[in-house]
Amino acid sequence: MSGTALPTYFLSHGGGPWPWMLDQYGGRYDALKASLEDIPRQLGGLRPKAVLVVTAHWEARQPLISSSPRPPMIYDYGGFPDYTYEIQYSAPGSPDVAARVQQLLAGAGIAAHLDAQRGFDHGTFSAMQPIYPAADVPIVQLSLKQGLDPAEHIAIGRALAPLRAEGVLIVGSGLSYHNLRQFGAAGAAASHEFDAWLRASMALPPAEREARLLAWERAPAARAAHPREEHLLPLMVAHGAASADAAATVYHEDAFMGSLAVSSFRFG
Repeated sequence: MSGTALPTYFLSHGGGPWPWMLDQYGGRYDALKASLEDIPRQLGGLRPKAVLVVTAHWEARQPLISSSPRPPMIYDYGGFPDYTYEIQYSAPGSPDVAARVQQLLAGAGIAAHLDAQRGFDHGTFSAMQPIYPAADVPIVQLSLKQGLDPAEHIAIGRALAPLRAEGVLIVGSGLSYHNLRQFGAAGAAASHEFDAWLRASMALPPAEREARLLAWERAPAARAAHPREEHLLPLMVAHGAASADAAATVYHEDAFMGSLAVSSFRFG
């Protein structure tokens, strides 16, 4: 695939290994599952050469890129049923795409390194399972950069923009509300305030959207929604890789897990 610029996404990936626990959640993940399952249709039938997942669950002093041809699993959650520590999402990696990511970042003056041991964390496999349940599309992961600077992550996205015309789908995997100490009714007001600001910001022209993202800490309930912003920063990369394109809300719930407002977005 060449010449067709794929969109980019910021996906709210849900909690833990939820795609393997649907019978225990009583429909609470139905809307998120449906939104993820719809992504192949949104791509117009185009099958990506690979997916680059910018995961909220990996940080490094300089960006790291997973380069194993057969990534293992990382069960980075606690308190779930025993079987969820044995699940497999057996998508291959892509050393060639990993090397291309490193090349593009280096060309923009951003030092990045390959990591041949890194496996899939739940921000990757829980988001990708509903999109590609056959696990037959190669996946490369990209870490966040320590410091979590919005401008740096937008710049990372801009550097990676050529991948869109090379058949690589860029996905930022995080959560639009992530305060685990108030993950329920106690966080409802903050999540709704912040999510309303976020959706309004995504609807603005790209330059205004970027200005808002750079100043996200001034948003209503910003720090109540993100005491630490690692689950928001993948959005900056997705925007940066499509910074001249319009954005659209592709998933929104007002009562996620009973009371929270959460959203996902497509750029381009």
